[in-house]
Amino acid sequence: MSDDTKTAELEADIERQRSHLALTVDQLSQKLDVKAQARARVSQLQDRLQDRATTETGKPRYELVAGAVVLVALVTGLVWWRRR
Repeated sequence: MSDDTKTAELEADIERQRSHLALTVDQLSQKLDVKAQARARVSQLQDRLQDRATTETGKPRYELVAGAVVLVALVTGLVWWRRR
């Protein structure tokens, strides 16, 4: 092998290792960024809740609205009863 071939192979190997190291550092920094992970998780949960709480047209689901009304009525009745 000539010196030029060895040099080219070494440079290519160094470049592969640099790319691999950069990827590893990026993955570690993402894993250690707790704030970004929390934001992503909150966003996922909001999307899931939005999908479950509304119909395909974007209107609130009837049974959830009815459940909320019943809950408010129960709490109001309990507060009224306890103050009597």
